Amino acid sequence: MYKKEKSERLKSNIKYLIKSRGETQLSLCNSSGLTRTTIYNILEGRVVNVQQSTIRKISDFFGVSYKEIETVDFEEKEIIESSVSLQGNMNPAAVPIIKQSILLQSLDKRIGELAVTQPLTYYFGNGCNLIGVLLENEIGGVNQAGDLLIIKKGVSAGDKEKLVYDKATDRLFITHEPVVESDAVLVVGEVIEERFNGF
Repeated sequence: MYKKEKSERLKSNIKYLIKSRGETQLSLCNSSGLTRTTIYNILEGRVVNVQQSTIRKISDFFGVSYKEIETVDFEEKEIIESSVSLQGNMNPAAVPIIKQSILLQSLDKRIGELAVTQPLTYYFGNGCNLIGVLLENEIGGVNQAGDLLIIKKGVSAGDKEKLVYDKATDRLFITHEPVVESDAVLVVGEVIEERFNGF
């Protein structure tokens, strides 16, 4: 495949993955460590030869194959796979489990890096940029030590449940309210599944 075709495939796949996974260019930039200019230039077709490290960061963020993102039409592939059976034919997403005590130092690491250094669980559903937070202390009388929260990392809009770290009290809490990150609070991400007493 020629460079121009690869860059076009990469561009169309990024657009599709952003839309189908409920992401934004901003969330992609924030979580992958890429600049908005880099993503903008790729999506506008201004770069023909994208650096391999950039492609790897993007594929890691979406949890897709590094080799396929430039060569396979993901939209077409997912339509075919979901029509194979009534339930679809999706593989579960591998989710690294991070203990509450090491959560803060793990937030800056890429999912691919965490997946090879931490134990894994699996999430059945559409998801990317997922981590499992294993609670070591209870949260607000609802979640106990030993519960596992599947979290979509990053700031999320709306009234969905969010896991937030309060820097002053050194504790986690869950809220439906919109939260703006500040010197006092850090948004871990959106709670997409709770597993009581572990797995």
